[in-house]
Amino acid sequence: MDPGYAIEVSGLRKSYGAVEVLKGVDLRVERGSLLALLGPNGAGKTTAVRILSTLLTYDGGTATVNGYDVATQATGVRRSIGLTGQQTAVDGLLTGYENLVMMSRLFRLRPAAARARSRELLDRFGLSDAADRQVKTYSGGMRRRLDLAISLITAPPVLFLDEPTTGLDPRSRGEMWQTVRELLAGGVTVLLTTQYLEEADQLADQIAVVDGGRVVAEGTATQLKQRVGAERLELTFADQRSVGAALTALGADQPRADRELTVSVAVDHASDVKRVLDRLADSGVRPERLFVAEPTLDDVFLTLTGRPAGDR
Repeated sequence: MDPGYAIEVSGLRKSYGAVEVLKGVDLRVERGSLLALLGPNGAGKTTAVRILSTLLTYDGGTATVNGYDVATQATGVRRSIGLTGQQTAVDGLLTGYENLVMMSRLFRLRPAAARARSRELLDRFGLSDAADRQVKTYSGGMRRRLDLAISLITAPPVLFLDEPTTGLDPRSRGEMWQTVRELLAGGVTVLLTTQYLEEADQLADQIAVVDGGRVVAEGTATQLKQRVGAERLELTFADQRSVGAALTALGADQPRADRELTVSVAVDHASDVKRVLDRLADSGVRPERLFVAEPTLDDVFLTLTGRPAGDR
């Protein structure tokens, strides 16, 4: 076990009958960082989270969380983690304050400490004004923030977030992202599964793409984008004649639309862009507009899994 890693997984396997869900997954998450797990439905993301949070046993391999073996030291793991699942785990008939106090008491905080911690978390997550309202009156974003607050009652060093922003509107999603950034700034280690590639791009220090029960790629967002290939120079012309002349001059890709075409350029693209513009000038063709676009995580997802990100 490397003390620099809060989560270490090696050769993790899990089957349900004849269906092998995890086929030897390897993961390492540095302390104070966020690893995002991306993958289509059925890839094994939630299964991995359930195993690491001791909610599910596994068939082979090894896994440690905060230095504790998941199989043999489950109590130590549970004391080290918080978990926010795909569905909120709050009682709609209780107020936000009552939910927090109840859960604090279940975590064995003394009554005065439970009340103080509940007020502290309500304030931290911007829920103080709604503290005495029944949770069934909360918006989806407010419920998710309360759910996250509950997972942080004991100030765990490791947090599992299983698709925490699914179904939230863009504003609520942005608020949740800011909360996650603050947790990271405070030294919390986060393992995040998400359906939103932009979310991984915004938050993750490292990304692991899971498909078919295996990690098929891992790295920073930039590293994964570079694996896809070159950046694209997107050119727009005044008319179809100019597009035809540009295609002849450049041998470029096929037009994307009536007046547009794309040219692959190197990641360090300045010299390539100059070469393209020089060729166009020599041919008497001038683009109306040009734009250099780098590969996106959508491109990464499609290249690595063979399906678009929205095909879940």
